[in-house]
Amino acid sequence: MTKKQSGRTKLLVLLGPTASGKTRLSLSLAQTYGGEIVSGDSMQVYRGMDIGTAKATPEERRLVPHHMIDILDPDEPFSVADFQETARREIQAIADRGRLPMVVGGTGLYIESLCYDYRFTEAGSDEAFREEQHRFALEHGAGALHTRLAATDPATAAKLHPNDTRRVIRALEVAHLTGVPLSEHLAGQTKEPLYDLCLVGLTMDRALLYERIERRVDQMMEEGLVQEVRRLREAGYADSLVSMQGLGYKEIAAYLRGELTLNDAVALLKKSTRRFAKRQLSWFRHMPDIHWVDVTEQVNFPQQLQIIHAIIAGKL
Repeated sequence: MTKKQSGRTKLLVLLGPTASGKTRLSLSLAQTYGGEIVSGDSMQVYRGMDIGTAKATPEERRLVPHHMIDILDPDEPFSVADFQETARREIQAIADRGRLPMVVGGTGLYIESLCYDYRFTEAGSDEAFREEQHRFALEHGAGALHTRLAATDPATAAKLHPNDTRRVIRALEVAHLTGVPLSEHLAGQTKEPLYDLCLVGLTMDRALLYERIERRVDQMMEEGLVQEVRRLREAGYADSLVSMQGLGYKEIAAYLRGELTLNDAVALLKKSTRRFAKRQLSWFRHMPDIHWVDVTEQVNFPQQLQIIHAIIAGKL
């Protein structure tokens, strides 16, 4: 069954920082509950960006249907509002098939906007202002633009990576147009769940998480991350694209431009990914209703599954 007496669709959400083991658990849970997986990752929507985004492998996708993966070319714009609309359609279609929709990922804003009655500000746009901010970033660097946002809206700045120029500019634009920081607009959200939600969060010892991140980066390099980024650039995708500013792509592109040695690029990628995981956890800690499961002891996978099954039984 995919609905409760409330009439709301059941939705299982598995979230956690990068490299915490979501993929393995999600496949097991989907097979147990007749689920289909909706990616909650802001980068996996892009075709040709497989290694750096740690997409489920073709073999894994044959085991369980996956959605919101490979739906756009890297130069196509895709906002969180676009994600919300598209993913909600996928969730409804899965439920209509009598299957259990499962959202799996680590992009906190995307997942939160999907699960709750999350309405985006209707501030409109100011193209001249956007262009002005973009020129400022090109001239002074993304860090300087981020510092400008921190002075205007420190709460939003704390959640955005300095290299996420598009979202930094949008936050500045909202404040410019409305006189109210984006964080205050978001704080006014009621966050009423749209689904019968079961949110399961994965957590682990921070040192182990960082060790797993470093191993994952090493594995990405072995799998051909440099070749993947080179192919994208040769296909005409500019380094300035939002997609190409993603973790892994930005650092390797800098190496390919001759700005970093390969060792320095890898070290920077590991450092940036550790920081990203910290921001993910910070975001999730402020989300309501998450049932946290400690997966530090990887050998206890069967026991962890039992804990998650008990959580699901109590919610869905």
